[in-house]
Amino acid sequence: MSDTPHAHLDPLLHVDQPDTPDREADARAWAGKAVRDLGHALVGHHADLELIDRVSTTLDELTAELQHGTPRSRHRPTVYDNADVPADGDELTSYDERPVSGRSSPWGLDIRVHREGDEIVARCTLRSAHEGAPGRSHGGIVAALFDDVYGFVLSLVRESAFTGELSVRYEAGVPVGVPIECRVRLAERNGRKLYMTGEVLHDGAVLVRSKATFITIPREQMMRGA
Repeated sequence: MSDTPHAHLDPLLHVDQPDTPDREADARAWAGKAVRDLGHALVGHHADLELIDRVSTTLDELTAELQHGTPRSRHRPTVYDNADVPADGDELTSYDERPVSGRSSPWGLDIRVHREGDEIVARCTLRSAHEGAPGRSHGGIVAALFDDVYGFVLSLVRESAFTGELSVRYEAGVPVGVPIECRVRLAERNGRKLYMTGEVLHDGAVLVRSKATFITIPREQMMRGA
């Protein structure tokens, strides 16, 4: 990889970390996307046994090399107490290895997140490895999408919080291979409880509805971890 970010990374913005220079951050983002693409290619295409065995052997060797490295804490808690509220239309990012939306996450959905008025909107196209029933996303993928995107609402209320409860009502199948969007917003607040609602849509039709309760937590406690 050269020092110039690859074109396929451009939409996947990242938040600079003091212990990870941009060159390393870009390299990790490229690796994360390569792992995601590999998973979808393996699930979504026929291949002869020799190629599949070669994939397994190569990945086992690379895994063994990576495990010889010094242990690394990947988690960067997102705290909003002193953060600026994003402007309407801004694209939002979080730490690079955030499991669903992080550009370096091997499990990411390659989503792009924006503020639209009082809503947070994430857009993506689910792929082969996300499929549950034929042609439809696995329900757990959709639930994870909601949970992650709800977290960006905290940037609007400038609070740190964790998920207390999440419910998902599937009104129709969520297709793979076509653009979808997830829209969420704060519906109500009661003390430390933040009540949120959201939908997943395709071509304007609501496929899934969700509700969540987030519990606010002091910044210092969030930074100390669970």
